[in-house]
Amino acid sequence: MPQNNTAHEQQQTPISQGAGAPGGRPGSPMRGLMGGGSGGKPKNFGGTIRRLWGYFGRERKLLSLIMLFIVIDAAVTLLGPYLIGRSIDAMSLGALGVDFDLLKILIIVLAAAYVTDALLTFLQGWLMAGISQRIVASLRRALFGKLQKLPVSYFDARSHGEVMSRLTNDIDNVSSTISQSTVQLMSGAITIVGSLVMMIILSPILTLASLITVPILYFLTRAVTRKTKVLFKEQQVQLGRINGHIEESISGMEVVKAFNHEDKAISEFEKVNQKLFEVGLKAQIRSGFLMPMMNVINNIGFAAVALVGGVLAVKSLITIGVIASFISYSRQFVRPLNDLANIYNLLQSGVAGAERVFEVLDENEETADSEKAEVLDQIEGEVVFDQVSFGYRPEVPILKNISFTARPGSSTALVGPTGAGKTTIVNLLTRFYDVTAGSVCIDGTDIRDYTRDSLRRSFGFVLQDTYLFSGTIKENIKYGKPEATDAEVHEAAAMANADVFIRRLPDGYDTVLSENGGNLSQGQRQLLAIARVLLAKPSILILDEATSSIDTRTELHIQDALMHMMQGRTTFIIAHRLNTIRDADTIMVIDHGEIIEQGNHEQLMEQQGFYARMFESQFKNLDGTEESAAAAPVQE
Repeated sequence: MPQNNTAHEQQQTPISQGAGAPGGRPGSPMRGLMGGGSGGKPKNFGGTIRRLWGYFGRERKLLSLIMLFIVIDAAVTLLGPYLIGRSIDAMSLGALGVDFDLLKILIIVLAAAYVTDALLTFLQGWLMAGISQRIVASLRRALFGKLQKLPVSYFDARSHGEVMSRLTNDIDNVSSTISQSTVQLMSGAITIVGSLVMMIILSPILTLASLITVPILYFLTRAVTRKTKVLFKEQQVQLGRINGHIEESISGMEVVKAFNHEDKAISEFEKVNQKLFEVGLKAQIRSGFLMPMMNVINNIGFAAVALVGGVLAVKSLITIGVIASFISYSRQFVRPLNDLANIYNLLQSGVAGAERVFEVLDENEETADSEKAEVLDQIEGEVVFDQVSFGYRPEVPILKNISFTARPGSSTALVGPTGAGKTTIVNLLTRFYDVTAGSVCIDGTDIRDYTRDSLRRSFGFVLQDTYLFSGTIKENIKYGKPEATDAEVHEAAAMANADVFIRRLPDGYDTVLSENGGNLSQGQRQLLAIARVLLAKPSILILDEATSSIDTRTELHIQDALMHMMQGRTTFIIAHRLNTIRDADTIMVIDHGEIIEQGNHEQLMEQQGFYARMFESQFKNLDGTEESAAAAPVQE
């Protein structure tokens, strides 16, 4: 079944002014500029980390194995400096000469330690890569699944590019953070503790000398990361905005060119791009400032160790080998601190991305079906609106106490000025939105008492904005009925007058369509949408300017197909061309959210009211002669 029409009347004030709001048409280059939300400090850094860590729970066995490798690797790494110190002492025995036997053993053990370290490091990286990709795949799966459950209002209020950015860029940031930082965090913690223990064992005095830089490193890291985490969050927001702008500009490229809007589009892009550049530059400079400063501080610490160690060696309190070992341990102690500080910057970016992902996962889904919800099956098709009121924002009502009844199998046309509320009526009928007041009933039962799945399967949509998915023509026609046979597909296409042009294509029904059927004309895409609905055979039809993109000759054939399809089915028609609804059982004229006239064509013409004036303005020239109804395009 084709997707719903999310474009609302201009009068429908959006939930948030600007991009993607109801009333903003897909393809408007301006929509992407406004998406993305506000930047700033992560709302709950610790909570996001804990929540992200929860995804590691499914990898407990492999994580335990990695932890074992890390412990062994840390022990081997800690053994290296000790062996180096012993080797130096073995060559510095003075009058006793060099202990070659001991030196050979130490060199062999040291070589084995380095080989073991390399092997364990490879295994850790290999296992962690698999874990990180599975976690990210699970997170991406959860996010995409969540998007399918969100209400239409969520997508109406946001640009498509900004939503896509959360599924791509933000997820990629989380992936990078997991794969690059998890092992380093675990191994760094163990290495710091182990190195500190070995330093204390070798020389408590030198340990105190080397630790004088730790408080300085802590406060420096805290000061820098306090700024960078705000910038990294803002960077992700700006990245989402630029993606939204690009996506919308490309989608609306024909409109951009038609209005010679290229220079302005470039100017708008430059504004968004410049903002991303400025935020990204600040984030990278401030995060890059940390490592050089830490290196300076670390070198001061090494100088202090060398100075104190030299004094102790002169007094014969320690050996040269101990000093060499201690310096190696102090480097091993400081290096993870530097890595952790650097990783913390990486964590800012990853947590900012994760937080944006979790924001979507925490969005309210469509209201769940009640436990007593019925399955809508074998319906007669009576539709009743009883005192229905609705507004996309509570303070701005769109529909005001709308009441009408559509008899089973009848056709009801909705006409009126742009923004009157016609599409809103359809959105309420299909439960893309729920009424603010009153009720909508099908066959005497409130539609909120039906399951959404069965309710929407009862509808067939032919929309003004046709959407086709990437895939073959056959797959697009079968979208509403995947189990359909090829014969049924061909029959539906023939009824929609699409079979002829499909068979003329090189691959016929197996022709692969580009994005949204870009390799077909607008009229051909409309024919495929009609065939899609004909194949699904729904109980209730919704035709939103179903023939607006079709030439006059083709329209006559399509009208016959639509009349055949409408037989026995309750049908709602939103019309711009009034000639397409002259045979409707009921025509409702809607203005400012109210039904101001109702009746069939003849009755409304006799009233000489709003409808009659609309009709006459469409089909009569200024000199009073009547135009051909089929040739007269109409503005709503």
